[in-house]
Amino acid sequence: MGAQNMKIGFIGAGKVGIAIAHTLKSKGLEVVVVSDTTGEKAFNTARRYLGDSIKYTSNNMEVIRASDIIAITTQDYAIKEVAKEVHEKSERLDGKLFFHTSGAHPSSILKPLDEKGATLGSLHPLQSFPDIDSAIRVLPDTYVFIEGDAKALETLEALGKSIGQATIPIEGNNKVYYHLCAVFVCNLLCALLYSSEKIMKKIDITLEPFFPIINATLCNIQSNGPLMSLTGPIVRGDKGTVEDHIHAMSDMDLHKRIYKALSLVALDMVKERGIHDKKTLDALQHALEAIDE
Repeated sequence: MGAQNMKIGFIGAGKVGIAIAHTLKSKGLEVVVVSDTTGEKAFNTARRYLGDSIKYTSNNMEVIRASDIIAITTQDYAIKEVAKEVHEKSERLDGKLFFHTSGAHPSSILKPLDEKGATLGSLHPLQSFPDIDSAIRVLPDTYVFIEGDAKALETLEALGKSIGQATIPIEGNNKVYYHLCAVFVCNLLCALLYSSEKIMKKIDITLEPFFPIINATLCNIQSNGPLMSLTGPIVRGDKGTVEDHIHAMSDMDLHKRIYKALSLVALDMVKERGIHDKKTLDALQHALEAIDE
């Protein structure tokens, strides 16, 4: 089944739910109802993006009754609670598709709704959403990962293509690896740059002069992949500079551990590229493994 001519409801009026509902509505899909248990504050925000033509309610079951497709866009911890409530309060759910938007969990956390005839899935835009406006702005360029029952995938694909630029199917038991990768490239990248900022504060310089090299590195990675984009002292086999770095962090234990872990990854990359002889590689390895020993 496709998504056209089907009524779509949202349980959860947070930034992800509002952004997705706004995007689907702007593509001509019929968003009819939004529920949220936090009350009027959430609805006032939602109205600014979705208008007054849809229904706003604190009763999740009104979404179920009014909709053919139900998007559960709550915080991750609440997804099972919503599924439990719907299961307890519903007789039959035949013909209804339920999907959640968690990147970390498979559609199976919506069980046992399938026992009452529902079709289950998950749909996750691979994107960072600090606020609603930025979410709406970046969604068109976003890849959307989908997973679920075989009969759900056609509809999820149609929804995903209405939300972002393309859909990618994934198995439910692989979502933890997918989400782990997303944390590495997004959340932990922020943590890495925050750590870098702390280093530069020692000499009263901000991160601003580093943005061009950050952007150039990302462009290189996009064109050539991370393996061939790696530069720096590990690639050059410059043990002396590595030791200077380690010495400079004598009072920064956390930064030393970060440096050690990522430099050992860089060393594996250098080995894969076959750049240096064993003597050089062993010297670099010894310098890095000696950190905090």
